[in-house]
Amino acid sequence: MEQAGLPFRCTEYDYDEQDLSGLHAARSIGMPPEQVFKTLVARGDKKGVLVFCIPVCCELDLKKAAAAAGDKKVEMAAMKELLPLTGYIRGGCSPIGMKKHYPTFIDETAQLYAEIAVSAGMRGQQLLLAPDDLIQYVDMTVCDLTE
Repeated sequence: MEQAGLPFRCTEYDYDEQDLSGLHAARSIGMPPEQVFKTLVARGDKKGVLVFCIPVCCELDLKKAAAAAGDKKVEMAAMKELLPLTGYIRGGCSPIGMKKHYPTFIDETAQLYAEIAVSAGMRGQQLLLAPDDLIQYVDMTVCDLTE
């Protein structure tokens, strides 16, 4: 983000190995769960690896995810695939700086806020930035993704 010249803040919190949930992250940094986005990795039947960012208080709607990606079916990637595919581990997966650039989608609710949080790529660290900056930098598609 620094290289791109985009404004952001980084915040740290004590993560809990027993609770790597986004809700824990949101509580820990004092932000509403609607403004803290988790990064999910999935596979489409045609497009392959896909990345979805949704509020931590929501669930990914796999039918909406498939429609957004132009696939008939989308399944969550296995946990053991996360590190080899993205370079990140569970609880620290960021939409920024993955090993490869995958088609990436963000829930449309991100644009309701001046600032959102996403993982900074390590457990216990969140990036806070303007959603439009994130969308442009990562080349995300904005759509309805949640149940």
